[in-house]
Amino acid sequence: MPREKIIEFEGIEPVIVFGPHDAWLKKIREEFPDARITARGNTLQILAEKNELKLLDKIFSEMRFLADQHGEILENDLNALLSLAFTPQPQGENGPPIDNDIIVATKDYAVKAKTNGQRKMVSEAKTNDIVFAIGPAGTGKTYTAVAIAVAAWKKKDVKRIVLARPAVEAGESLGFLPGDLAQKIDPYLRPLYDALQDMLTAEKLRALTEQRVIEIVPLAYMRGRTLNNSFIILDEAQNASNKQMKMCLTRLGINSRAIITGDVTQIDLPVEVESGLMNAKAILQGIQGISFVFLDKSDVVRHRLVRNIIDAYEKEEEKHSKNPVQRNT
Repeated sequence: MPREKIIEFEGIEPVIVFGPHDAWLKKIREEFPDARITARGNTLQILAEKNELKLLDKIFSEMRFLADQHGEILENDLNALLSLAFTPQPQGENGPPIDNDIIVATKDYAVKAKTNGQRKMVSEAKTNDIVFAIGPAGTGKTYTAVAIAVAAWKKKDVKRIVLARPAVEAGESLGFLPGDLAQKIDPYLRPLYDALQDMLTAEKLRALTEQRVIEIVPLAYMRGRTLNNSFIILDEAQNASNKQMKMCLTRLGINSRAIITGDVTQIDLPVEVESGLMNAKAILQGIQGISFVFLDKSDVVRHRLVRNIIDAYEKEEEKHSKNPVQRNT
């Protein structure tokens, strides 16, 4: 006998949960043809058998959380939720299901691998000490890498986390930015702070930073150090020179691991400076313990238009590569 469930989405725009022109709602209805799902304003009425009702309640609860936290629900988010709903979950020792896509869980939030590329990053990080994650903007490289590092620290696999970025002057001069050095480099490091703040409370992050358990530094600050029992993340590695890349990779000490992330289509280095990421991609593949994961537009988890933007740029670059423009010298 069908059971009823009323779900309220108070304070959330219906279009966020139900999708543009109710696209998300239609997709869920297609997956649950025997259920009756009726939307009125911010209220959802579900009539379904017990097992389906339980799955639908979980799906909409996750959607409400995503809407609260991020202000949007992407098609990839919905696909992942539906896939998980219909995938039998392995049982833990005491019975509750284990979600293999969860990378790290907090009191209020579970960070999950949402795409095949992200799942490959998690898998390769378990069996290799150095993982290169290369792909376009919006594929979650940095966020996934930070989650993997936090998970390793929580399990006491490492004692500290070191996150680094090259401070490349992409269109702006550091010298003309206001403030001291710390304030000048903060914009370059802010994405790493943002990712950490989703996985640790503000108080915990502040305490760990003060204790130097977590360090977020410009790449140049790593010179001369040996990092033991550490998880190192080099973000935006396409903007590291060959010397900087070699310097970073040779910082690894005993029981240390590293993830190197970058987008080879967004290199901000001067034309005469070769990207260390491009060079590493050419010379380090095939070394045991080093893995390369290549993400693509199918892994994009930002706004649905990001994938279309990447596609458009790829087509334009392909057109120019076939018909190169000669510069006057």
